[in-house]
Amino acid sequence: MDIPRYWRLKSQRYRLQGRRCTDCGSLSFPPRQVCMKCKSRNSEPYEFKGKGKLYSYTTIYQSPDRFEQIIPYVVALVDLEEGVRITAQLTDYFPEQLEIGMDLEMVIRQIYEDGPRGPILYGYKFRPILCPGIES
Repeated sequence: MDIPRYWRLKSQRYRLQGRRCTDCGSLSFPPRQVCMKCKSRNSEPYEFKGKGKLYSYTTIYQSPDRFEQIIPYVVALVDLEEGVRITAQLTDYFPEQLEIGMDLEMVIRQIYEDGPRGPILYGYKFRPILCPGIES
């Protein structure tokens, strides 16, 4: 990924920022210019809380070149509290503790390093909340 594109996506990748339709209230992530529900173009930025539940997951054993150093890794479908389902890598877990429906929280982690002399790119991942109600 080139640096200018990554810079443009920083709100989405660091703050989990999507869009909220000002006509019908529908939320979207990643941000969309047109509401999928009412087709309106009227929207505003919306920052998701970063809390959700594990809907489903899979372990990746063969990956694109830039992720070869971290295989195997887990990619999950996460149902956010606000009702939007997103995909994300999981981090900070033991494989035996993954359970459909478990509580997750967003954290910022390294996504990949763009070559030995390139930038290190960060973004959101999700990790289990082991003790719900206790902030980590």
